[in-house]
Amino acid sequence: MAEHAKIQIETVEPTQLSSTDVAAWRALQIATGRTSPFLSPHWAQACAAVPGPDQRGARVAILRRDGEAVGFFAARAHGLTAGPVGAPMCDYQGLVARQDSRIEPCALVRALGVRRFDFDSMPFDQADFQLCHRGLSTSYVIDLSGGFNAYVAARRSAGTDIFQDTAKKRRKLEREQGEVVFAPSRDAAAFDRLLAWKRAQYRMTRQPDIFEAGWTRDLLQTLFERPAQPYASTPEASDFGGALFTLHVGGRLAAGHFALRQGPVLHAWFIAHDEAFSKYSPGVILIADILRWAAGQGVVEVDLGPGDYRFKQSLANLARPVAHGYVGLPGAATALRAAAYRLRRAAEALPLGPMSALPGKAMRRLDLIRSLA
Repeated sequence: MAEHAKIQIETVEPTQLSSTDVAAWRALQIATGRTSPFLSPHWAQACAAVPGPDQRGARVAILRRDGEAVGFFAARAHGLTAGPVGAPMCDYQGLVARQDSRIEPCALVRALGVRRFDFDSMPFDQADFQLCHRGLSTSYVIDLSGGFNAYVAARRSAGTDIFQDTAKKRRKLEREQGEVVFAPSRDAAAFDRLLAWKRAQYRMTRQPDIFEAGWTRDLLQTLFERPAQPYASTPEASDFGGALFTLHVGGRLAAGHFALRQGPVLHAWFIAHDEAFSKYSPGVILIADILRWAAGQGVVEVDLGPGDYRFKQSLANLARPVAHGYVGLPGAATALRAAAYRLRRAAEALPLGPMSALPGKAMRRLDLIRSLA
């Protein structure tokens, strides 16, 4: 057990968390606004339950003061380094802790038994980690707290015509292809078809197929078989899980979306469609239907995650900065990461057009490949 000021750090496997600690973690999520499913104890536990890198290396650093749990930090350790639990499918990483529980990030790294922790989407406002940031990006969020109609009206007032365009495409789709039907779904065949479309999309865009690793597919299957129950006013283990949504056209599956839900937060995750319907933008039609459904089901926030895509910018009414970087102790592992970031910064500062982004892309791809092993 490592000690930092008045805080002690205990490290356990996610499966070793007591029910008391799980409840404390969820309460801290709500109290601090760190309500993303990816910052939940149930995410860490779900990842660790699947044979793969998280079953071998997932750890939770518990911050305790006078025996009371005041913070939680989940990571996956491998050799001298650590990264996010569930990477590369984890859209957020960070510390869930009371605001008065400040901690030196290097103390967390020591407690995990590694020399370096890498992160790619940490909330910018995590003050303890800001000296470890090496760059920023934007995460896009839809606030539905005022209801669906108020949200749509506000987007129109902001000059976004995405819902008007989507309604036109939906009418055209129905005229030309048949009845359009949206539904929350428990259809295993539709879930399988969605993943097949997603893998085809990876091949078409020449991106690494994250589902070749096997454990990634098993994790999604586990979450599909654990649907989030309707949200109540108090956090429960049953309010965490997967949520599949489908769009059928003329009786044929046209698009699917598998999201992750915890309580009033729905995180958009994997979406794909039948290429035969591409000209109608069935994925955007499906998202519009999901938003209408979500607003009536106690969901107050739909998180679109990081990534500067036009549809995210059109839909979102909130933008939150997230950071990438690392926490490192002196040694070879940290020196290598520091050198990679120096090269990346130097390239990004040069007027080389798309070439300037190559080192950053290479880093992200190597991190992805490393996290799948």
